[in-house]
Amino acid sequence: MTARWRFWVGFAVVTLLIAGGLSYLASSSPDGLDSATLQGCQVIETPQGEQLQGDCIAQHADSHALAHSPLADYTVGGRDGTNGVAGIAGVAVTVLVAFGAFWLIARSRGASASAPVSDD
Repeated sequence: MTARWRFWVGFAVVTLLIAGGLSYLASSSPDGLDSATLQGCQVIETPQGEQLQGDCIAQHADSHALAHSPLADYTVGGRDGTNGVAGIAGVAVTVLVAFGAFWLIARSRGASASAPVSDD
């Protein structure tokens, strides 16, 4: 195995360990923006979901368009305990998109570099 392949295999292993392992250590508490918009309200759990009582900015917010997507809230299908799987899936998609973008850029640069230059 060449040094280049060892690097990429090592990179993949470390990336998957970080995405899969550290995802379980992520805080389940709201971030600064969420907690700032909830100031003045109390979150009440109901059979229909969370409801807000009081007066805060968050009462006027709607859920985002991807709230019901498979990886919403850093879980798979909204199930608790799937943070690591969602982290690995997110990293895998990001790496594939980046690889595809870099491949297209390299391909387009290669095509323009090999194009004949006319002396008009």
